[in-house]
Amino acid sequence: MAESLLRIGELARVVGVPTSTVRYYERKGILKPRGRSRSNYRLYAAADVQRLRFIRAAQATGFTLQNVTQLLRPAHCHRVQDLIEERLQTVSARLKELRHVQRVLQAALGECREHEQTGRCRVIDSLSAASRTKSP
Repeated sequence: MAESLLRIGELARVVGVPTSTVRYYERKGILKPRGRSRSNYRLYAAADVQRLRFIRAAQATGFTLQNVTQLLRPAHCHRVQDLIEERLQTVSARLKELRHVQRVLQAALGECREHEQTGRCRVIDSLSAASRTKSP
Protein backbone atom coordinates (compact mmCIF):
# COMPACT_ATOMS: atom_id res chain seq x y z
CA MET A 1 0.00 0.00 0.00
CA ALA A 2 1.43 3.37 -1.03
CA GLU A 3 2.12 5.99 1.59
CA SER A 4 -0.23 8.96 1.62
CA LEU A 5 1.66 12.16 0.82
CA LEU A 6 0.74 15.68 1.86
CA ARG A 7 1.19 18.89 -0.08
CA ILE A 8 2.97 21.75 1.68
CA GLY A 9 -0.26 23.51 2.68
CA GLU A 10 -1.67 20.30 4.12
CA LEU A 11 1.51 19.65 6.11
CA ALA A 12 1.48 23.20 7.44
CA ARG A 13 -2.18 22.92 8.41
CA VAL A 14 -1.71 19.57 10.19
CA VAL A 15 1.17 20.93 12.28
CA GLY A 16 -0.33 24.39 12.73
CA VAL A 17 2.34 26.52 11.07
CA PRO A 18 2.33 28.82 8.07
CA THR A 19 3.64 27.41 4.79
CA SER A 20 6.39 30.05 4.97
CA THR A 21 7.72 28.24 8.06
CA VAL A 22 7.90 24.96 6.15
CA ARG A 23 9.74 26.70 3.31
CA TYR A 24 12.12 28.35 5.81
CA TYR A 25 13.01 24.98 7.33
CA GLU A 26 13.60 23.65 3.82
CA ARG A 27 16.01 26.51 3.10
CA LYS A 28 17.81 25.73 6.36
CA GLY A 29 18.11 22.08 5.29
CA ILE A 30 16.26 20.53 8.24
CA LEU A 31 13.14 19.54 6.32
CA LYS A 32 13.01 18.14 2.80
CA PRO A 33 10.05 17.23 0.63
CA ARG A 34 9.84 13.61 -0.52
CA GLY A 35 9.35 14.79 -4.04
CA ARG A 36 7.00 16.77 -6.24
CA SER A 37 3.56 16.07 -7.64
CA ARG A 38 2.76 16.23 -11.34
CA SER A 39 1.55 19.75 -10.65
CA ASN A 40 4.94 20.52 -9.04
CA TYR A 41 3.62 20.71 -5.46
CA ARG A 42 6.03 19.73 -2.70
CA LEU A 43 5.04 16.38 -1.18
CA TYR A 44 5.65 15.24 2.40
CA ALA A 45 5.19 11.96 4.27
CA ALA A 46 3.87 11.20 7.76
CA ALA A 47 7.47 11.13 9.02
CA ASP A 48 7.77 14.77 7.94
CA VAL A 49 4.77 15.66 10.12
CA GLN A 50 6.61 14.16 13.10
CA ARG A 51 9.86 15.88 12.15
CA LEU A 52 8.17 19.25 11.84
CA ARG A 53 6.42 18.76 15.18
CA PHE A 54 9.77 17.89 16.78
CA ILE A 55 11.40 21.01 15.31
CA ARG A 56 8.61 23.21 16.68
CA ALA A 57 8.68 21.53 20.11
CA ALA A 58 12.46 21.86 20.34
CA GLN A 59 12.26 25.54 19.45
CA ALA A 60 9.48 26.06 22.00
CA THR A 61 11.86 24.83 24.71
CA GLY A 62 14.46 27.33 23.55
CA PHE A 63 16.72 25.28 21.33
CA THR A 64 18.18 27.20 18.40
CA LEU A 65 17.86 25.94 14.84
CA GLN A 66 21.54 25.00 15.04
CA ASN A 67 20.76 22.90 18.14
CA VAL A 68 17.76 21.35 16.37
CA THR A 69 19.96 20.46 13.42
CA GLN A 70 22.35 18.70 15.79
CA LEU A 71 19.50 16.92 17.57
CA LEU A 72 18.12 15.65 14.27
CA ARG A 73 21.41 14.03 13.29
CA PRO A 74 22.14 10.55 14.51
CA ALA A 75 24.12 11.25 17.66
CA HIS A 76 25.45 9.58 20.72
CA CYS A 77 23.34 10.14 23.80
CA HIS A 78 26.14 12.11 25.45
CA ARG A 79 25.96 14.81 22.73
CA VAL A 80 22.20 15.14 23.17
CA GLN A 81 22.70 15.27 26.93
CA ASP A 82 25.32 18.02 26.50
CA LEU A 83 22.86 20.12 24.46
CA ILE A 84 20.12 19.62 27.06
CA GLU A 85 22.49 20.48 29.91
CA GLU A 86 23.57 23.67 28.11
CA ARG A 87 19.94 24.64 27.64
CA LEU A 88 19.16 23.90 31.30
CA GLN A 89 22.03 26.13 32.41
CA THR A 90 20.72 28.95 30.25
CA VAL A 91 17.19 28.50 31.62
CA SER A 92 18.48 28.39 35.21
CA ALA A 93 20.41 31.64 34.71
CA ARG A 94 17.37 33.31 33.17
CA LEU A 95 15.14 32.11 36.03
CA LYS A 96 17.60 33.59 38.53
CA GLU A 97 17.42 36.93 36.69
CA LEU A 98 13.63 36.77 36.60
CA ARG A 99 13.41 35.99 40.33
CA HIS A 100 15.52 39.08 41.00
CA VAL A 101 13.25 41.18 38.79
CA GLN A 102 10.24 39.74 40.62
CA ARG A 103 11.68 40.73 44.03
CA VAL A 104 12.48 44.25 42.81
CA LEU A 105 8.97 44.67 41.39
CA GLN A 106 7.32 43.30 44.53
CA ALA A 107 9.32 45.70 46.70
CA ALA A 108 8.51 48.60 44.39
CA LEU A 109 4.80 47.76 44.47
CA GLY A 110 4.86 47.53 48.26
CA GLU A 111 6.60 50.89 48.53
CA CYS A 112 4.20 52.44 46.06
CA ARG A 113 1.17 51.20 48.00
CA GLU A 114 2.68 52.33 51.29
CA HIS A 115 3.11 55.91 50.07
CA GLU A 116 0.01 56.06 47.90
CA GLN A 117 -1.68 58.69 50.08
CA THR A 118 1.11 61.26 49.59
CA GLY A 119 0.22 61.75 45.95
CA ARG A 120 3.82 61.25 44.89
CA CYS A 121 5.03 57.78 44.07
CA ARG A 122 8.39 57.29 45.76
CA VAL A 123 9.12 54.42 43.42
CA ILE A 124 9.62 56.93 40.63
CA ASP A 125 12.12 58.82 42.79
CA SER A 126 14.02 55.67 43.78
CA LEU A 127 14.13 54.28 40.24
CA SER A 128 15.29 57.66 38.93
CA ALA A 129 18.03 57.77 41.58
CA ALA A 130 19.06 54.20 40.71
CA SER A 131 19.35 55.08 37.03
CA ARG A 132 21.57 58.10 37.84
CA THR A 133 23.97 55.94 39.82
CA LYS A 134 24.26 53.40 36.98
CA SER A 135 25.17 55.98 34.32
CA PRO A 136 28.86 56.14 33.25
